[in-house]
Amino acid sequence: MKIIQRRSQSTRSKTTLGLLLAVSLSPLLLGPVTANDKIEDDPGGVLNPEEMTLQQSLARASRGDVNMVICAQGYLMTKKGDHKQARELFEACAKKGWTGTMTWMSYMDQNGFGADEDAKASAEWDRKAAQLGDPIGEFNYGLNLLRGYGVKQDETLGKTYVDRAAKRGVKAAIELREGNYDPEVVTPDADSWKFKKRVF
Repeated sequence: MKIIQRRSQSTRSKTTLGLLLAVSLSPLLLGPVTANDKIEDDPGGVLNPEEMTLQQSLARASRGDVNMVICAQGYLMTKKGDHKQARELFEACAKKGWTGTMTWMSYMDQNGFGADEDAKASAEWDRKAAQLGDPIGEFNYGLNLLRGYGVKQDETLGKTYVDRAAKRGVKAAIELREGNYDPEVVTPDADSWKFKKRVF
C-alpha cells in the first residue's frame, strides 16, 4: 500500500511538471506573432490594464467607483502640485461620503489650491464632514464658527463642535478647549496672516 501511494505521488508530480512545462513553453511552440496574425482583445477584460496609477484612479472616480485607496491618491496629487486633478478626485470621493476628502476640499478651498480661495466653500466642506461625524471636520467647523471664517460667528455652537472633537481625542481640539477656545492657541496669527496676504 505504501508503494502504491509513492507511485501515485510520483505520477502526480510528473503530471504537474509536464503541465507547467507545456504552459511555459507554449508561446515558443506556437511561434512568433507576425503582422498577418489577427490578435483579438479578450472579451473578458483589457490586455495589460493600467493598475494603481493616478490616471486610472481619476478614471474610476469619474465613474463614481471610489474606495479608500483611490481617495487617498488625491493626497499624492496635491503633494505633487496637481491640485486640479486632486480636486476632481476629492469631490468624487466626497459625493460618496468619504469625510476625509471633505476636509481636504476644505483645505484646498481655504488656500486657493486648484481654484480661487473660498472661505464659504471651505467652511461648508467642514460642516458636511462634521455632520457626518468626522472628528477633524468637527474640530475645523468648530474653529470656523469661533473665528467667523466662512460662516456667521457663533461661539456657542463652535465650542460644541470643538468639544465633540476633543472627546474623540483630536489633540488640537483638546488644546483649544484648554486654551479657553482662543483660536490663537491652535492657529497663531492665522487671521492677521490671511489679511496681510490679501493686502500684499
